[in-house]
Amino acid sequence: KTTDGGKTWQKILFVSNDIGFSDIEFMPTNPSILFATAWKARRYPWTIVSGGTAEEGGMYKSDDGGATWRKITTGLPQELIGKIDVELTPADTRKVFALVEAPEDQGGLYLSTDQGESFKLVSNDKGIRTRPFYYTNVRVDPTNADVVYVLATGYFKSTDGGKSWGRLRPPHGDNHDQWINPNNPDLFIQANDGGANVTHNGGKTWSTQFNQPTSELYQVEVDDQHPYWLYAGQQDNYTTVSVPSMAPYGMQAGGIGYIMNTGGCETGPAVPKPGNSDIVYANCKGRFTVFNKKTGTEKSYYVGGHYMYGHNPKDLKYRFQRVSPIHVSPHNPDVVYHCSQYVHKTMDDGKTWETISPDLTAFEADKQVISGSPITRDITGEEFYSTIYAIRESPVQEGVIWVGANDGPVHVTQDGGENWSKVTPPKLAPGGRVDAVEPSPHDAAKAYVSVLRYQLGDRKPYIYKTENYGKSWTLLSDGSNGIPNDYPVRVVREDPVKEGLLYAGTEYGVFVSFDDGGSWMALQNNLPVTPVTDLKVTRGDLVMSTMGRGFWALDNITTLRQSDFKDLSAVTLFQPRDTYRYPYPSPARGIRMPSYPRPSVYVDYYLPEKLTSPAKLEILDGSGSVISTFVSDTTKQAGESMISDMSTNQVQYIVSRTLATGKGLQRFSWDMTHQGAWHEDEDRRYSSGPRAKPGAYKVRLTVAGASYEQAFELLPDPRSDVSGAEVAANEKLQLEVRDLLTYARKMESELKMEHKSLKGKTNLSSVDAQRLVVLEAQLGELQTKEGTYEQPMIADQIGYLYNMVNGPDQAPSTEAETRLGELKEKLEAVKQATD
Repeated sequence: KTTDGGKTWQKILFVSNDIGFSDIEFMPTNPSILFATAWKARRYPWTIVSGGTAEEGGMYKSDDGGATWRKITTGLPQELIGKIDVELTPADTRKVFALVEAPEDQGGLYLSTDQGESFKLVSNDKGIRTRPFYYTNVRVDPTNADVVYVLATGYFKSTDGGKSWGRLRPPHGDNHDQWINPNNPDLFIQANDGGANVTHNGGKTWSTQFNQPTSELYQVEVDDQHPYWLYAGQQDNYTTVSVPSMAPYGMQAGGIGYIMNTGGCETGPAVPKPGNSDIVYANCKGRFTVFNKKTGTEKSYYVGGHYMYGHNPKDLKYRFQRVSPIHVSPHNPDVVYHCSQYVHKTMDDGKTWETISPDLTAFEADKQVISGSPITRDITGEEFYSTIYAIRESPVQEGVIWVGANDGPVHVTQDGGENWSKVTPPKLAPGGRVDAVEPSPHDAAKAYVSVLRYQLGDRKPYIYKTENYGKSWTLLSDGSNGIPNDYPVRVVREDPVKEGLLYAGTEYGVFVSFDDGGSWMALQNNLPVTPVTDLKVTRGDLVMSTMGRGFWALDNITTLRQSDFKDLSAVTLFQPRDTYRYPYPSPARGIRMPSYPRPSVYVDYYLPEKLTSPAKLEILDGSGSVISTFVSDTTKQAGESMISDMSTNQVQYIVSRTLATGKGLQRFSWDMTHQGAWHEDEDRRYSSGPRAKPGAYKVRLTVAGASYEQAFELLPDPRSDVSGAEVAANEKLQLEVRDLLTYARKMESELKMEHKSLKGKTNLSSVDAQRLVVLEAQLGELQTKEGTYEQPMIADQIGYLYNMVNGPDQAPSTEAETRLGELKEKLEAVKQATD
């Protein structure tokens, strides 16, 4: 108990080191009266223990704010007792409800009508006590004590004090918690394995869960299409899912419409076939399927075909974990591996299977048990111990395959499974789950493993490295070299471009090492503190799955690979990544989920100190011409000398607040466009320019009078059917129209200013009066009248043509070229008439 907001604590109730407390509830009208429920519980990798003798569990009551406690036994189970959830209601303070895990008909909802001094069993309905280790929650209407809710696997409601039950249907399954508005009991929030949802009408209708990043994802895979998509098993989803890394096309429904089903079920994985991302190899608790995204059909090719629920694992021919790995060979997309306690291999999409290994697990006899004791049997495959949990084939050498089991052993074969060697790190304590194996993408003899041991009471991080096929190992996470000693590690990956650049996903975020695991630093940035379940490096991005916050991507890790990233002391401009020139489709307006960035070239730079003068960033094409200029600020400059074009005496730049000048690493995103047309509105000036064609470019950063340059390329969109010559010709046309639009707008602006000046004179000379007539006539040709559906004149006609040509890649339009010539003539006629 704390009485100073958590600064200090006093232990006020204790049973033993094996027993905790699962619920504490206060009497709504008297906080000195409170209840606490003791629970003997352990979750081992091989079984769930929930409950003990009546002496080891049960309910306690205090009448003096926790100073003293009495154990309540009257009416409650007297032998085995498990998890208990208590609820009280201000509607009737005599009543205390308790949802109790106990054997057979003793379990269920109990009610006290004497403030918890004695209880009676109200209902032992099986639905309200399903899987009590996970789901034991009772809630009561704060205005009506007869309205009771139970959250078990299902979601139940009673209107007669718990005697009979109906079902509520929230948007997602596996229900956990509920908050009821004390003043309006029809308004409540309900939480489940999908997230949270709100009802305003007592559960008849619900708010969406697609407005919150709450997905629990077991792993991440990526395909090779453009843009690439991310795949995973999602907890309590009826199928695995896939989402794009950026918006691939417009969508009326917005971001939620991009979520695609990909077969299998909640556990996954979902692994796209290289070269044909329409084929996805998926898993559902050991059941292998082949999903076709084009047809939406799923073919089932289960290894063994045995229904595994409810078994003692020692009796199974094949022991498949709920999360059974699938891996496609990096050397042959037709070779697919799938694992039980054995490694299975198919070369015909699962129609036939070959077992290419012996049992590669520890398979200790005392760990092969019926899970769920001493009260509730619970066997879903999650507690199947002694299964292979991770597999990867070396991308460097075909036939070198690494596997790790969830009970500790690590094995490797160098001949495609003909012979296997047990190579478990000798100093690693037995029994931990080898959560990930990572063959080095640079050296066939080198590999990494990460091991989870927190279910064994050991929360230390374990990352091991071998450089000789497992003959010896080095611990890369001793608790003192960057990853804290209580941060369990789930996954480690080596960068495919930069050898020794490592990424680690821990229970609390991501870490990076630049020296092959010698030291680590957090790579958290804006990533929520959340378990990172898997990592992949693809096309220079670091993508990840999390347990509770969905997919995340760190776009463009190119800078981390560069040698001068380690020792930053001076201004440094990093080389941008060669970037695919993707277009950005028009999604539904106003849709914010997911928030995809526009395709961009990321320009990273380092500033040792905050700048006292503006920064300038220029994009140069292959000929060295500046096509776009950005400045951080001009207010501190005398005039605009810093960014003047001396050859034309014109100033063309975009003020961008994202061109940061603060100390440290900074990132600027160039949207791969030329500068746009001039506009009278400064906020719109030079924006929305034509897309730059594929080819060689440079970026030039100027700070404090010094300039720094780096080269990069814009790569053609692999999906485009427009030739490079056509793209270049269309770019030329776009720039001509842009320049004509700038010319027209500036002419219009100058004529308007002159017209305004003459109109402001009180006594016009005959020359000025004639000039005013000329100006009004030519402005009438040039600018559109204000009003509804007025006829667009020359400037707006050029703007219309600009919108026509300033789009995605296409061959130049004959109509556009003809119209450009016509508008040039019309504009020239206006100019001559006004000169």
